[in-house]
Amino acid sequence: MSKPAPSLNDKLNQLRKRFIEQLPDRLAQIAELWQQSRVSTNEYARLAPELHRFFHSLKGTGRSLGFERLAMLADEAEEALTAAPSRDDINVYIPHLLTQLNHEQQQLHTHHGQQQALAAVNSVEIAQCEPLRNKRQRLVYLCDDEPEQVSLLIHHMHCFGHEVVHFTNTDAFFNAVLTRRPDVVVMDVHFPQGQTAGPETLSSVNKLTGRPLPAIVLSAHGDFHSRLSAVRAGSSGYFTKPVKPLDLMLAIDEVTAPVADEPLKVLIIDDEPDAAAYHALLLEEAGMIVHQVHHPADTLRSLERFNPDLLLVDVYMPVCSGEELATIIRQQPEHLGLPIIYLSSETDSQKQLSAMAAGVEAFLTKPVRPDELISAVKLRAERLRLLRSLMTRDSMTGLYNHSTTTELITKALAQAHREKSQQALAMIDIDHFKQVNDTHGHLAGDQVIITLARLLKSRLRLSDIIGRYGGEEFAVLLKGVDAEQATTLIDRLREDFALVDFHAGDVSFQCTFSAGISCFPEHPSTESLRLNADQALYQAKRLGRNQVSTESVDEH
Repeated sequence: MSKPAPSLNDKLNQLRKRFIEQLPDRLAQIAELWQQSRVSTNEYARLAPELHRFFHSLKGTGRSLGFERLAMLADEAEEALTAAPSRDDINVYIPHLLTQLNHEQQQLHTHHGQQQALAAVNSVEIAQCEPLRNKRQRLVYLCDDEPEQVSLLIHHMHCFGHEVVHFTNTDAFFNAVLTRRPDVVVMDVHFPQGQTAGPETLSSVNKLTGRPLPAIVLSAHGDFHSRLSAVRAGSSGYFTKPVKPLDLMLAIDEVTAPVADEPLKVLIIDDEPDAAAYHALLLEEAGMIVHQVHHPADTLRSLERFNPDLLLVDVYMPVCSGEELATIIRQQPEHLGLPIIYLSSETDSQKQLSAMAAGVEAFLTKPVRPDELISAVKLRAERLRLLRSLMTRDSMTGLYNHSTTTELITKALAQAHREKSQQALAMIDIDHFKQVNDTHGHLAGDQVIITLARLLKSRLRLSDIIGRYGGEEFAVLLKGVDAEQATTLIDRLREDFALVDFHAGDVSFQCTFSAGISCFPEHPSTESLRLNADQALYQAKRLGRNQVSTESVDEH
């Protein structure tokens, strides 16, 4: 039997234990450094910044991990170095504080002291976050005993990649929910058991489980009583039959929309590994991905590889300060809008304002409350995500726009080159799209574009790159697949898209698309990959449209 994963408290206890174990060596090093500084005035001037940084870091990390007495002594030492009333006073006071610090760490090493310290972690309140979904496919329970539209609705749900389980009676549905909870329920109102048996069953399930099911109600009637029963059952949508399948797909998307496709990414830059690890644990517990850097010189490389949504930077570090590091980052146009939060035990408001001159978003003082840290990071990182989205995504479909798609493909090919992996690019174009606009109107044309975008998003992986390349043309980079696999996948999407029913007033119609596929590393650059996929696309159109061509097909 496998052991359960360690909890946050377990991880924090390990971090505190490691801090206690390393403390004697650190105190011995600072005592030696202090002795060196007493040799001469010049030596003191040279070593004073390092002494100051040690006590400042010990204060911040000690408070964050709950060692308040240790932090207080370090604070007194830092104040003594800063105030510097006289050299004779410092020569008396600092050794006295070092003696007290040694005594304190010995206390922490005792069994009672260590148990008391570890138990203190339980008082830390952590803001819990709902786990983020990582799949776009949904498990749909469709409960409807009228066969007229059921098969059509199931077909369209399958086209969009959803798993559908159909029930013709409410008892079977009720029992199934208790065994396997769906992502969304599509429920009829009227059953032989009663005029509002569907919503009543939903209400019963919700009361029993204590977790309301996302639900959409279908009905042959639009009367007030039917609608009221649906609302009381917690329904998020109500459709009168016959329902248009695409309208139902849109409602399912809205009801089950994930909070975010990807967790927020935070880069912590702190020369104190224990402090960085502590703050990383708090953010990871809140569902974020965290990377730690312990030397400022490694920041630029980590920015390029990790591509964070926010930086959490310590103010006092060796080699360069947090303020200097923020200035270096801000001098690069691609990082001009990247949120930076300072984290330090500095309480002097003037020094805080001075440190923020480099254009950072916030200054958090150690020890920061876990919920305050998580809230500050989420607010600023999500704001950047929103701004990036507005700049990088197509407003109609939510897919990447042309320039962003090209940029992401270039980066993906560079990574594929390093990893020696395969990639396939599919260029997709809706057939006779001008005719759709001319015949059914631009609103109908927009519906076709949006539907294809949703189909691609629901059926492809989160790791794949999907972009609206322009007008009715889309670009899809499929990672880790060869030409044959890509052709099979895109062809299956093509077949399903051709079966989707679109509506313009009382008229229904269908659309198709053509696609061309090109592969990496056969075509090593973004431009050559795109040009070859375009040639394959034109070939598919010349051969009659509604098909997928690859670069290897002979032209006739």
